Amino acid sequence: MRKVITSPRRIVGLLAMVLLGTLVLRASAAQQAPLPPVQPVPYSHKTHVALGLDCRGCHINPDGGKLMTYPLNALCMACHRTVAAERPSIQKLTTLAGTGAPIPWARVYKLPDYVFWEHAPHLKAGVTCAECHGAVPDRDVITVETNILTMAGCLACHNKRQVFTDCVHCHEPRQ
Repeated sequence: MRKVITSPRRIVGLLAMVLLGTLVLRASAAQQAPLPPVQPVPYSHKTHVALGLDCRGCHINPDGGKLMTYPLNALCMACHRTVAAERPSIQKLTTLAGTGAPIPWARVYKLPDYVFWEHAPHLKAGVTCAECHGAVPDRDVITVETNILTMAGCLACHNKRQVFTDCVHCHEPRQ
């Protein structure tokens, strides 16, 4: 039986290699673009914006809250009762809309539950949709393409605009 000698120097070296490998793997994973969530029907913002639709025409922000809403089924069906009605994706949209339940769109930009954030003050300050969400009007499929879901992304924007970054503004629930 061979005896393995493990000196403290060798153990430290091994741990350093494992740590370095972990950091390299994490860095490469962080650089990969996240996959877009699977949507119930394909939707192209690029196509709809080219037709003259505006972000806030479909995504309403009730009471200036955290989440923008998805369009009501009736809004989609106002056009798609006749426009492209023969396409399988629009037929699926029609079936989903006919249930009366909201279409189960998968949210792309989702903040952690411990972040208390609202659209209203950002919209009032003139922050555009594209500053946080990227070039959505140019996209057929939406993925997270900015760092706005990270604290670093929020702080960079706040610092650029010279606005407060007190912890309680984002990490304390609103009354």
